[in-house]
Order: sequence, then structure tokens, then C-alpha cells
Amino acid sequence: MERIHITDVAPRDGLQNQAVAVSTADKLALVERLAAAGVASVEITSFVSPKAVPQMADAGELLPLVQARLPALRSSVLVPNLKGLERAHAAGAREIAVVLSATETMNRKNINMGLEQAAEVSEQTLRAAQALGLHTRAYIAVAFECPFEGTTPLDAVVALAQRMAAADAGEIVIADTIGAAAPAEVKLRLAALIAAIPAERLAVHFHDTRGLGAANAWAALEAGIRRFDASVGGIGGCPFAPGAAGNLATEDLVLMAERSGFATGISLDGLMGAIDLAQDLLQRPLGGRSIAWLRRQRDKQQALA
Repeated sequence: MERIHITDVAPRDGLQNQAVAVSTADKLALVERLAAAGVASVEITSFVSPKAVPQMADAGELLPLVQARLPALRSSVLVPNLKGLERAHAAGAREIAVVLSATETMNRKNINMGLEQAAEVSEQTLRAAQALGLHTRAYIAVAFECPFEGTTPLDAVVALAQRMAAADAGEIVIADTIGAAAPAEVKLRLAALIAAIPAERLAVHFHDTRGLGAANAWAALEAGIRRFDASVGGIGGCPFAPGAAGNLATEDLVLMAERSGFATGISLDGLMGAIDLAQDLLQRPLGGRSIAWLRRQRDKQQALA
């Protein structure tokens, strides 16, 4: 059975924009639940300005705790620049990710830089991370549509992805930051990207703003992509992108993939435990499109036990 690889981004992308403060201990508990469910790769936190993203202020405390408790887990962190990389390296990071938006306006809103300067900073940060012996990822954000500029030109996305590949990013993540993609456009864009960069170096990051997250993931699977980001319970959203609702839910992706003949190594029952914890922490209901059915299935199993 062919396997797909899922990075759960709930502890970083999921929590970064939440109104309810989550303690370091509770973040660690969420990561432990994900690992117990069989999630092999988790984006733990981001080393950004605490003033800009207060939920990530404990990055330097959380990462060492996770790596001490879960040494086999692939733990990645987001860094915005060389200063963030320095902090992440001091905390013991083994894998970092940079984020480069594909439009001028989104970069200015997100990191107060123009597109060319942002691309150069991403390249410098990737190369510096590699010199430190770290694994690397590079996000191409707003790769389908920008909340400020509209449809993002495909040639710009391909060119930026090629620049990140030339800077030796180990994985290049094509991100539908505001959930504007649809399956036909996913296939079109990924075909162009795969013609320029080997499919095994590409991953996708979908949001479910318009209810098409799982459909877009299926289109990516059909296009040849086997690496995906997702967020347990569907929590998330970029604080700098208006309209960026929650991420594609990890449970929806796992259910769709496994019912379609792909292996994920992830337990849906285990994910339900992580969702239960996240609900308690955020004090609101969570779950992807499949959550009602998954809960009914769990209730039936418990009734038979």
C-alpha cells in the first residue's frame, strides 16, 4: 500500500491565531497526543516576534521539552529570518521552515518586506540552516490566491519554488493560505510545479475556508503529491491573511486517504483523543467535515466494548 506523509501543523499554525492562551505544558500534551496517534511529523512552534504572535512566545521553552519527551518525532519549527534561526538553533531545532509569500502585498503585510527582499532573506536563512546541519522546508504562501492582490500568477509561484529549490530547501510546501483553491486549479498548478521540481520535494498545505480542503488534497494525490500538511480538528488560520479559516483537518485527510487505498500510519481513534484535548484547551467545538461520523463510530465502538 502506498504511503502518504502528513505533517500536523496544529501546534504552530493551529494555535498561532487563537484568542485563548495555551500553556507550554498543554502544548506539549497536544504534541504527545498527536505522536501517540502515529503522527510522525509535527510543526511544533515558530520563532517569530512574541509581540506579533503572542501564542508562540514560549517557542524556546517548548521545543526542547518536545524533543526530550519525543526524540523520534520529526519536529519542525518556523523561522522568519536569520535572527529567528539563531533562536531556534539555540533551542536545539533539527528542522526549520521559512515562509515566502508569492505576492508583494502579502509579504509587506506579513513581514514588512517586499517580495524580492523576502525571497533573499528566505534563501539566506535556508543556506544558514543547512550550514548548521538542519533539515529545511520552504513555504510558498498565497500560492493560489492573495487576499490583497487576487489570483496569484502561476509563473510567479513556479519561479519562487525554483528559487527555494536552488537554495536547497529539502521540502517546498505549496500553501493555499486563504483556502481559495479548487481541484482543477490544484491539478493545473501542481502539474506546472512538478515539471520544474521533482514531486517528492513538494508538499501541499490546504485550508478549508470554502469546504474544498479534502477535494483539493485528492486532486494533489492524483497529481502525484505524497506530502501534506494538515491540522488536527481543523484548527488554524494565518493572523495576517483576512479570510484564512482553519486548515484541512488531519482526520479528514487520514480518512480520505485510507479509504482510497493509501497508508498514513495514523490512528483515527488517536486523533480523536487529540481533538478532545484541543477542544478543552480552546474552549470550543473542533473537528473537520468527518467529525460527526467519527464520533458516532467511536460511540458505537464504546457501546460494544
